[in-house]
Amino acid sequence: MLGPVILAASRSDKMRRLISAAPVTKPVVDRFIPGETVDQVVPIIKDLTGKGLEVTMDVVGEDITTPEQSYAARDAYLELIERLKQLDLGTKAEMSIKLSMFGQALEGGHELALANVRPVVVAAAAIGTTVTLDAEDHTTLDSMFAIHEELRKDFPQTGCVIQAYLFRTEADARRLAESGSRVRLVKGAYKEPAEVAYQQKAETDKAYVRILRILMEGEGYPMIGSHDPRLISIAQELARTAGRKLDEYEFQMLYGIRSDEHLRLAAEGHRMRVYTAYGTDWYGYFMRRLAEKPANLVFFLRSMITRG
Repeated sequence: MLGPVILAASRSDKMRRLISAAPVTKPVVDRFIPGETVDQVVPIIKDLTGKGLEVTMDVVGEDITTPEQSYAARDAYLELIERLKQLDLGTKAEMSIKLSMFGQALEGGHELALANVRPVVVAAAAIGTTVTLDAEDHTTLDSMFAIHEELRKDFPQTGCVIQAYLFRTEADARRLAESGSRVRLVKGAYKEPAEVAYQQKAETDKAYVRILRILMEGEGYPMIGSHDPRLISIAQELARTAGRKLDEYEFQMLYGIRSDEHLRLAAEGHRMRVYTAYGTDWYGYFMRRLAEKPANLVFFLRSMITRG
């Protein structure tokens, strides 16, 4: 399977340099990452929300090595919030944050990440929106959930992400569904060992449905992070069975993937949020998009051959 190979490459400095230097790379990356600066993505936000879609914004870049880089990440989100304030979109434009980018992996990283993310959550609340904490590899999750719980004491709308391929996630979902929090369910996009995660797609898909049922039957607000047509149909059926109205859950998909489906779901009255990343440190994000779906890799390779 190519997925694990691509995920391993996402951590390789040699592969980073090779792919970043390839002339074909930038046009393909632009499909998934529409800009490097706030000025470049503001028109994208306006375009998407003007079509009846919502967005969650991600400033890419997670492999930091110094506290100073974590402060820069915090400030990048604060700059984004200032621009969102001018657009007056409220919860139609929220933010997604990887705590590794805020210093979680550094010495004293848990406290550093919490100190960095709190002012972003405060600023987001001040303009009527919120933040979702992204899930990363399994070694970071206890810290992420602890920070999530701490933030929700003052900002209960703070969301988090859970990953269907991890064995622990059903228990996490039960705990979170009871708390009334906002929870995004994704399949998972990190290379995890067999001791903690399902290794086959079919097993992950079954777990996804089990976990989604827990969320739909709970008291929280489920956010369905999937492009899979079958899982989307199942999610709609689970929502109907649970008696949920269309504004009591939402779908989330990545920018650049199945854009027609984004519009179709929105036209049916669903809340449809587009996960939109931007920034200069795009490599890790881009490689995970290739690993998640063979079609993305085929698209990239075909572009390289054509442009070559």
